[in-house]
Amino acid sequence: MKLSRSAKTILGVITGLILLFIYLPLLLVVVNSFNADRTFGWPPRSFTLEWWSRAVASEGVRDALATSVQVAVISTIISLILGTLLALALQRYSFFGRDVINLLVILPIALPGIVTGIALNNLFTTVLGVPLSLWTVIVAHATFCMVTVFNNAIARLRRVNGSLEEASADLGAGVFTTFVLVTLPQLRSALLAGGLLAFALSFDEIIVTTFTIGAGQQTLPVWILSNLFRPNQAPVVNVVAVILIVVSIVPIWLAQRLSSDSVAGTGAPGIGRGKIKKAKVSSAP
Repeated sequence: MKLSRSAKTILGVITGLILLFIYLPLLLVVVNSFNADRTFGWPPRSFTLEWWSRAVASEGVRDALATSVQVAVISTIISLILGTLLALALQRYSFFGRDVINLLVILPIALPGIVTGIALNNLFTTVLGVPLSLWTVIVAHATFCMVTVFNNAIARLRRVNGSLEEASADLGAGVFTTFVLVTLPQLRSALLAGGLLAFALSFDEIIVTTFTIGAGQQTLPVWILSNLFRPNQAPVVNVVAVILIVVSIVPIWLAQRLSSDSVAGTGAPGIGRGKIKKAKVSSAP
């Protein structure tokens, strides 16, 4: 579709205004993290690094950051395992109820966070009698982080050439050998992108975390919420918010690069008859 110059100009202006509306508040947070005025007077009269030094020296911030990283890493690992297995099962096999299971897998990310949080809180505390802790947060995060891995993996599986797996079986390779040498290399970039998205999603999640975290424990977003309206902590909150912005943007940017780089082709380097035969021989008694 060819657009006139005036139409392009109007669309460009509208796009610019929308992007400005979205990203100007984030830029304001970044500027205020250096604003020397505790009340964040605008425009800033002077700038300082005091709030950054206080954030680095804050034991509460360091503990919350370590907790967020721990939760995000473990929930991402769980999501990678479960999401990949589910994608393989739903794409490679036909069975009764497959469409229903597919819907149930992606449903957690579509539900409002507060609904998921309340449901999991009731499950842990009322039904299972499990005390809330970091492990309940990890399980809760894995329920929706798994969806990003699943979506990436199943989308890649729909594009890859299944004849490579059949050739591997014809050469005598078992299911595990075929997965490691044939299937996994073709899924590698998709799983890495899904894992990065899962990490970012877990790292900055707050609603489900609030309902499933134990007493006295805090992730970085929970720390921000707890200290947001404390006058002595407000400048440090801006610094922590900037950290959250950076940690969230970098994995998403990397995932986008990986996805775009893999669109041109889904070939898996390193897949070949020699490797499969070598694996077959080495595993022979």
